[in-house]
Amino acid sequence: MSTSIKALTIDLKEDGWEKSRGFIKREIPKPTLNESADPADSASVIVKVHYAGLCGSDRGIWNRAAFSDMFKESLASEGKSLRVLGHEFVGEVVEAGSKVEALYGISVGNPVSGDSHVTCGKCFQCRMGEAEVCQDQSILGISIDGIYAEYVKVPAKNLWVVDYERVRPEICAMYDPFGNAVHALSKTDVRGARVAVFGCGQIGLFSVLLARHFGAAKVIGIDVNPDNLKMAEALGAHETILVKPEKKEHDYDVDQAVIDQVMKLTYGKGVDVSMEMAGFNSSVNNCIAATRFGGDVILFGIKDGDFVVPNFSRMVVKGITMHNVIGRQIFKTWQIAQRVLSDETNGVQDKMWNVIMKGGQETIIPLSEFSAELLEERMRAYPKLVFDIQK
Repeated sequence: MSTSIKALTIDLKEDGWEKSRGFIKREIPKPTLNESADPADSASVIVKVHYAGLCGSDRGIWNRAAFSDMFKESLASEGKSLRVLGHEFVGEVVEAGSKVEALYGISVGNPVSGDSHVTCGKCFQCRMGEAEVCQDQSILGISIDGIYAEYVKVPAKNLWVVDYERVRPEICAMYDPFGNAVHALSKTDVRGARVAVFGCGQIGLFSVLLARHFGAAKVIGIDVNPDNLKMAEALGAHETILVKPEKKEHDYDVDQAVIDQVMKLTYGKGVDVSMEMAGFNSSVNNCIAATRFGGDVILFGIKDGDFVVPNFSRMVVKGITMHNVIGRQIFKTWQIAQRVLSDETNGVQDKMWNVIMKGGQETIIPLSEFSAELLEERMRAYPKLVFDIQK
């Protein structure tokens, strides 16, 4: 049996960070469990990865536009330079530590997905049931090795058993980002609300789909990409707005034409809920400007660096409530996501597969065919991609 496997990686020593781009496919040692050498292995598993999703944060890493400090600091603390990337996955448990079944009810042969945030379980937040904001967490594929590999070792506490007969495996690989949208939409009641989604990338599109499913009266999709807006319409957006370049004094200034259209669609009031899913400074300010007095702004998009919010006092004067979303509520969000995706009558899973994933046409990339050129081409064409790791 081979002792090496294929993986998508970054090596800060060989590739660097500032002067490199993309992922490098390398042969790395196959992970093993050795409880005598590492007692934590008794509560860990080896997963044979079937599918692994490419997230917006992975695109940021590809372009070296996100998480540079986390990469550098975590690798330095581990005394190594190579990081296995990726955090969205589904696969099969092929080996389990001695305590796994007793602690978590997970056995060899179970198909599993898992949360990308490995929490400490000991801090105040974890003990209070708020593990998504654990103060000592690690993130797969960023601050610890991830899942873009044929086999991976992960803590069993992070796993969620899935059912391929209810949710197709390619969609199971998206539980993590789909859960981001579920978590974001749990921050306020959207039933009967007017909701604007600023940024219709993959999680923005999930948010459009879920806002409609959860009962929003009007969903407005807003993006710079007309193809993404067509998908938003197919997923249930009542209206879409294309963001066009405007001459502005500062990059962070609002796109006034967009705000004017939102106001027209809401009879001059503004939306009840704005969801910032793009991560750009101007998008945050668009959300604030587009939200009615007493409304809610949900922030999810993440970019490195400082943001400017002009006239911040308007947040107080307008009585706007701002919600910051990180990750998922473990595992409450997963339970909601599973129920939504498993319901054959609501069409959510079918729309994800047929609209966002184009039925798997060019959106599923075999690991054996990976190249920088191919991935660049597909990233330009599609908001969501999934690697077939074993093919």
